[in-house]
Amino acid sequence: MYSLGKKVTAEMIGTFVLVLFGCGSAATAGGELGYTGIALAFGLSIVALAYVIGPISGCHVNPAVSLAMLIGGKLSGRDFIAYLVAQAAGAVAGSALLYAIFHSAGKTAANLGQNGYGDGYGIGISALMAVIVEIVLTFVFVYAIMGVTSEPANGKVAGLVIGLTLTLVHLLGIGLTGTSVNPARSFGPAILLGGEALSELWVFVTAPFVGAALAAIAFRTLNVRKAG
Repeated sequence: MYSLGKKVTAEMIGTFVLVLFGCGSAATAGGELGYTGIALAFGLSIVALAYVIGPISGCHVNPAVSLAMLIGGKLSGRDFIAYLVAQAAGAVAGSALLYAIFHSAGKTAANLGQNGYGDGYGIGISALMAVIVEIVLTFVFVYAIMGVTSEPANGKVAGLVIGLTLTLVHLLGIGLTGTSVNPARSFGPAILLGGEALSELWVFVTAPFVGAALAAIAFRTLNVRKAG
């Protein structure tokens, strides 16, 4: 059993890595990588992290995942709050390093892989549709996590399944909202950039939490066997 201090440190490092490599790939090489490349950057980050910090903290690196684990009884209220703080700190640190990289090259950091919607972002969906999209994508992602981590026998492949599922939801979501499914991943870039990214942040905090809660409820209702 690891201490809470080690768990939150792992969550902070993990979220830092996810934001730096995922959002960084979108911001610095999105045109060359395309949607598939960006999706893989996020997915492969999770695959790597799952096997490194998974045994320590569970490798949530996502407040929505932590909420689902809280609802599922796998995380205490105290640990939930500590995880959220660590994840937010890691996301801001990852975005800050990305911002500094742009600044060191004498460039304006107008793109840090932030999420968005409306005219000029992706195909230009509305705020309401962005909420719906993020709820659905988060539901799929979190439901897969809860399913693959519910059986100890899946331990060796869980990280791969979770990473590939994150890649899957990104393939659809990048052209719509940039794909959040993770309030911390959205929080970091928005805090650094401010403006429109910050004003639209409410969608990418609220919708993933709703999607995660629905996934946790669905899993408990459909997948958990009851004695007798």
